[in-house]
Formats: sequence, C-alpha cells, structure tokens
Amino acid sequence: MILVLDVGNTNIVVGVYKGKELINYWRIATEKNKTSDEYGIIINSMLAYDGINLRSMKAVVISSVVPPTMYSLEAMSIKYCGIRPIVVGPGVKTGINIKYDNPKEVGADRIVNAVSAYHKYGGPLIIVDFGTATTFCAISKEGDYIGGSIAPGLKISSEALFQHTAKLPKISIEKPKNVICKNTIQSMKSGIVYGYVGLVDYIIERMKEEMKIPVKKVIATGGMSTLIATESRQINYTDKLLTLEGLRLIYHLNDSKEVK
Repeated sequence: MILVLDVGNTNIVVGVYKGKELINYWRIATEKNKTSDEYGIIINSMLAYDGINLRSMKAVVISSVVPPTMYSLEAMSIKYCGIRPIVVGPGVKTGINIKYDNPKEVGADRIVNAVSAYHKYGGPLIIVDFGTATTFCAISKEGDYIGGSIAPGLKISSEALFQHTAKLPKISIEKPKNVICKNTIQSMKSGIVYGYVGLVDYIIERMKEEMKIPVKKVIATGGMSTLIATESRQINYTDKLLTLEGLRLIYHLNDSKEVK
C-alpha cells in the first residue's frame, strides 16, 4: 500500500492505494504549525478506523503548495511509516515537459493533475482545479504543460464580498434557482455562483482559441468542481480524485517501474 498526501492551502487530502485501488481517502485541515507527531497521530487514527496501519505503507508521496508544512510531513513519514517520502518537485520524475518561463514556479498540484489527466484522458486537454485558488492548466497533444491561468477561488471571492462591504452578510456557497433573485442573500449567491461559471467558461474558451487545436476534453477537479461543472458549457468531465491518482502514478514513475 502507498500513502498519498495532497497538501492544499485549506485542506490536506490523504489517500491510501492498494495497487490501482483507492481504498479510502480523508480530508484534514491544513495547519502550518502542526508538528510531525500531531500529523502522525491524526493520520494514523483515520487509517486505523479502516483497519490500516501506517507501518504497512511501502511508500509515501506528497504534493504540497504550502512549504511550511513540509518539514512536519516529511518527519511524520520517516517517524510513523519508516519511509523517506517522495515529494513532488525538482528531481522527481513526472513525465511532463513543463513549458513555463520558470518551471519551478508551477505548483506541485498542477503538475500532479497534468500527469493524472493526460494518463487518463489523453491530450490535448484543459484542467480546472477548484481549490482555494482556481487554476486552469493547458496540456498539449504530446503531454506538454504549456501554461495556464490562476483566479481567486469561490470561497475567497465570497469572503471578500463579505469582508469589504458594510451591509452584505456572510453566505454559504449554493446555487440559487434563478439568476434574478428577490432578496440579498439569494442575489449574492447568484452573483458568486453564476458569475463564477461565466469566469470559468470564458477563460476556457480563450484558452482553446490560444491553443489553436481542437480541445474536446476539459476536466474539472477540486472541492467546488461539481457545483460549477453542472452549469458550465465548457467542462466535459468532473474527476474529484484526479490529484490522488496522479500521486499514485508518480510513485510508479519514481519506483523504476512502468506506470500501471
């Protein structure tokens, strides 16, 4: 079995694979000040609930966009699993040619998503990851990472509306029945959700134009992906486990074995 950790700004998604099968996955809050022991005890407790022991892992693979967590997570892997983890970054094989001005600037999550999406769907394609930020990534027919776009996430947009206005309340992010609403809360939900659908579809449309080849595969992933994908005219697939699957594939690439 292998343990995979997708460390985002808001949550860490923890998954356990046995071969190709994802046995289970869990979400915990990302906290920069947690110690290796705190992470170890929390993750061990979640796995134990399903009868899984951290010591039974043969590998640990980590993708992180939160550098301050890495010391604790790497130390946790060594102490609780007895394994030095594979950390997605320079020196780790991904099979993706990154055509960015500075390839080191591309977030590990974006690289892992590219590995997973290209392996599963083939290219050319566009990936939209709805996290704390929403990232758009363009992948060529040959599997090259050719660039993308970054926008504020849905929750950030909603929080900004609440924090920077005097009278607008804090709202939950839900899709109202209509765009034209008759009260403040529903009007805010309409603007946030349907406005975001417009943002997503326009960026995808422009990316397709700039790629200059027909792109028929747009994959959405991340916590808010289903909410937006149901209204989007551009998104073709929703795959919430895309990043975890990419971490599994990267393990095989770096284990000197053919990707399965």
